[in-house]
Amino acid sequence: MDRRRRRSRYGRYAGGPDPLAPPVDLAEALKAVTDDVMAGYSPEGALREYLRRGGREQRGLDDLAREVHRRRQELLRNHRLDGTLEEVKRLLDAAVLSERKQLARDATMDDGDRALREMTLDSLPSSTAAAVSSLSSYDWQSSDARESYDKIKDLLGREMLDQRFAGMKQALENATDEDRQAVSEMLSDLNHLLEAHRRGEDTREMMRDFMAKHGQFFPENPQTVEELIDALAERAAAAQRMMRSMSQEQRDELMALSAQAFGSPELAQQLGRLDANLQALRPGGDWSGQESFSGDEGLGLGDGTGVLQDLAELESLAEQLGQGYGGAHLDDVDVDALARQLGEEAAISARRLAEIERQMRSSGLLRRTPDGSLRLSPAAMRRLGKSLLEDAAKHLSGRTGSRDTRLAGAAGDQTGASREWAFGDTEPWDVTRTITNAVRRTVVEGADPSKGLRIDVRDVEVAETEARTQSAVALLVDVSYSMAAEGRWVPMKRTALALHHLVSTRYRGDRLELVTFGYLAQTMDIDELTGLSAVREQGTNLHHALLLAEKFFREHPTMQPVLLVVTDGEPTAHLTGEGHAWFAYPPDDETLRLTIQALDQVARRGTQTTFFRLGDDPGLARFMGTLAERVDGRVVSPELDELGTAVVDSYLRSRRAAQTWYD
Repeated sequence: MDRRRRRSRYGRYAGGPDPLAPPVDLAEALKAVTDDVMAGYSPEGALREYLRRGGREQRGLDDLAREVHRRRQELLRNHRLDGTLEEVKRLLDAAVLSERKQLARDATMDDGDRALREMTLDSLPSSTAAAVSSLSSYDWQSSDARESYDKIKDLLGREMLDQRFAGMKQALENATDEDRQAVSEMLSDLNHLLEAHRRGEDTREMMRDFMAKHGQFFPENPQTVEELIDALAERAAAAQRMMRSMSQEQRDELMALSAQAFGSPELAQQLGRLDANLQALRPGGDWSGQESFSGDEGLGLGDGTGVLQDLAELESLAEQLGQGYGGAHLDDVDVDALARQLGEEAAISARRLAEIERQMRSSGLLRRTPDGSLRLSPAAMRRLGKSLLEDAAKHLSGRTGSRDTRLAGAAGDQTGASREWAFGDTEPWDVTRTITNAVRRTVVEGADPSKGLRIDVRDVEVAETEARTQSAVALLVDVSYSMAAEGRWVPMKRTALALHHLVSTRYRGDRLELVTFGYLAQTMDIDELTGLSAVREQGTNLHHALLLAEKFFREHPTMQPVLLVVTDGEPTAHLTGEGHAWFAYPPDDETLRLTIQALDQVARRGTQTTFFRLGDDPGLARFMGTLAERVDGRVVSPELDELGTAVVDSYLRSRRAAQTWYD
């Protein structure tokens, strides 16, 4: 038996998204999207805005874009492109100094020969390239000087190759003549292959032969000529941009030095031919751009080309993260490039944003209308309404985490049916069904029943009861421009949504009518009100809104009428006999008279009325107080963040009052 210890190897998971990552929580995204929709954004725009801003613990596109910009500026600020020229000059100075020392200490040398050599060294051109060229045929007396000079030719060759083939500078260090000959043959064969491809020839067999012979130079292992071109063209374009980013003097120096690469102009000629082929095959690449470097760290040709590639990749990422083009999606973001440039955490943030976008579109929270636009789905409206109602319940209870029993309403006679417990229920438990559910769940989950039975909130069922009273609720909300201008637009909509959810889920026998009033009044569905944009509309036509409320109450004569009015201004418009709106500011006596008359008509039905006054206008406070006293109603002046709680509380008060009267 083989008793050798088995060894386990551990490493970073690379099989796709992290299977242990926490699931994406759409609650925050949905709340942000719906808030923006209520503020006037389209759902599409609201989703884009959330992805751009991000959340409490989620970096958004703007955060990632700022990091991309910072990284790009850092590269430009820290580097300059004359590293190769500096290294060549250093080697040249070392060669000349070693040669001078050798000439000074060589006593056997003819004085005339020494003087001629010293004159040659003294008269070297100031241009580094010209000096290197003028010494190409110099007979070096110092072995150290010759070695330094030969390093110049070797360095130039390796740097020029590294510009087009990343890693070549290191690969050819201490290369032999055979190694350099192999590179020369590869370049020649590569150009023949690319030129045949440019002519439209079938190059599949040529490609196979090329890779069989020169595959060691291409770690990307391209399988087709097109893949080979893609692997080379991006770096070649970066090399061109690097040259354009240099000063004219630096470009001239490097062009002159290129003839000394490996001691022969052949390499420069082959690389120039390669660039021409690649540019012809990929003309759409960025071959003409340039950058402005201002740092202290000099870069060689190969490293500088790599930095130019990084800059191009960062520029592409900035465009992807900006999402400013038609049909943009977060799936467009190259997360691998993001990880290379900013680290794995940035890539994780981008993946999570893309997942949020996918789930928001596929989860049914947004729906596509026939005209192609996005709208909040009924499921999203219910989800948001539930959240807003729970917020109201917490405020009503007076302590976070406690439920407010008033949300359950008044229980009536049991129907004999049961249902799953929901937040706010006060109906008695159906003990038999609750215990049965707990037993079934325990068996399914494989727990040991002998250790006792634990009841989970999922097991609880409550006995259904009949509601003894029904209410017809008219919620009148001011949509004049002052509501939006004073920051009251979104709280108003959130209030309507919370009340709508309460009535539609907990008091299904009640009826709710939403009436908006500005220059004119109109009834609206909840999704219409949620997506309503603010307009610069003068007028607070409470008169028209009360007429619509009276019509609604007439349609439900057996229900207890409840009137809830949310406004931040006195009535400044009324409906004429011809059905037109008439506006006047300050409020006209006729407007006030007709408004009070309409309110009296509503009050004759025994309507329970509450006015919610927003703002601190003394005139509005006096007017609302007069109206409330006239119809035995109430005035509530809540803070904006308490408006939803105040409206829900008033509705529940009205139901309790009606129940007391009924009993």
